[in-house]
Amino acid sequence: MNTLEQFRADKDNFFKNDFQSPLSPEQKRGFTGLKYYPENPALQLELPLEKAATPAPVILQTSTGEAREYLHAGQVRFKVGDQDAVLQIYMDDNGYFLPFVDGSAPDETYGAGRYIEPYDQGGEVLQVDFNLAYNPYCAYNERWSCPLPPRENRLKIRIEAGEKKFHD
Repeated sequence: MNTLEQFRADKDNFFKNDFQSPLSPEQKRGFTGLKYYPENPALQLELPLEKAATPAPVILQTSTGEAREYLHAGQVRFKVGDQDAVLQIYMDDNGYFLPFVDGSAPDETYGAGRYIEPYDQGGEVLQVDFNLAYNPYCAYNERWSCPLPPRENRLKIRIEAGEKKFHD
């Protein structure tokens, strides 16, 4: 089992068995595992962070109508196949945060978007691994409040990596 397969197996175990799982007890009873795209090495990226001149506060609306404040850290540019893409990167107390929606939504992925937590590799380079893209907890049931990706992070291109939608 490779690292990504182990990560996914551990996540499934957490969802099924942990008391902090986002699933309700009823959902846990029928849970057989999350759905994923096959690993896509082409979408495991190391990207320079184009830092914002002055990180500015940004308010992201949530799935329940609340507002959450982040700092706009900058943006990353990359290609998916032959198509260019740009996504905005935010920061909070936990580090970098990348909420996005792509062309696979809502048919294959959660319609309200997915998240990645880019890893700072130093030297203003971020590891952005779309194979680790995951659904926010509000994708599993309505008791959760999740930040929604801003307009700037809504791509028409398909990101065929990471977690697929939980249910229709």
